[in-house]
Amino acid sequence: MPRIAFDAMGGDFAPHETVQGAVRAAKEGVEVILVGDEAILSRSLDEAGHAIPVVHAPEVIEMSDDPATAIRTKKNASISVAARLVANGEAEGLVSAGSTGAAMAAAAFIIGRLEGVQRPAIGSIFPTRHVVLDAGANLDCKPEHLLQFGVMGSVLAEIYLGIEMPTVGLLNIGEERGKGRELERAAFRLLEESALNFVGNVEGRDLGRNNVDVLVTDGFTGNVLLKGAEGIAARIMNSLTSELRELQVGADAPGLHRVLSGMAARLDPETYGGAHLVGTKGVVVIGHGSSSRTAIANALRMASDGAAAGLVQRVAAGLSQ
Repeated sequence: MPRIAFDAMGGDFAPHETVQGAVRAAKEGVEVILVGDEAILSRSLDEAGHAIPVVHAPEVIEMSDDPATAIRTKKNASISVAARLVANGEAEGLVSAGSTGAAMAAAAFIIGRLEGVQRPAIGSIFPTRHVVLDAGANLDCKPEHLLQFGVMGSVLAEIYLGIEMPTVGLLNIGEERGKGRELERAAFRLLEESALNFVGNVEGRDLGRNNVDVLVTDGFTGNVLLKGAEGIAARIMNSLTSELRELQVGADAPGLHRVLSGMAARLDPETYGGAHLVGTKGVVVIGHGSSSRTAIANALRMASDGAAAGLVQRVAAGLSQ
């Protein structure tokens, strides 16, 4: 069973919610190592009534800290210590709901990039069963970066969506060849010549279709798409609930509660718990700062599943082709 180093001091609701999430994951079979202030975490574990190994890390990188500077100066920060566990082979994966910048810096500087990886990317699995990357790590990209994102996204789709030979599309402002900026036009040529199952340009509305599995784009566009999709999903559920209330349709109507619960679960970002930072020498999952115990447990499970499926090795193999 892969061991997952968890930055238990990261997140808006740490350590109570983070520890509760880790306990839930541990009870479901995930091997978790808590990293943070030992005294604080031990008290939270006592309250939860469950024993999990703790590695002491007395410092915390705050959201207001400059990530790169903090990684260099706060050697005993929880995210840094957790990353060293992965770099030293004492853990196969890292999960944090703290500063995204700090997690990315720790992954890049401490765990390190895979050979040949130019830019690690954030790969997000959408409730629509699409993989999108980059979802925010790299605001400015080169065409060859998008080609590597296609390889990374294909591996994520194979592991988490169970899709053999997933289709890859280039997110653009139109489907026609030659659309977009120079970035998209040059990336199109590289993707077309690659061994990927490339289907050409796709648009944002293709998130509602089944014609593509992986969408590649720069981190700026991908993050806007991600946040927009989360907002629309929340609005749909709120509107549906409001309409049903006005129609005086009770939640106990035949099958309605089951349908609504299923929709809510599929559209809830916490179902996946976080997003992968792909391209480093260890599995890295970054969660929302506002992650609940449910999201934490799901993020830990995601990291464990990725490590068990050989995510890092499969990305390395794909990039070497």
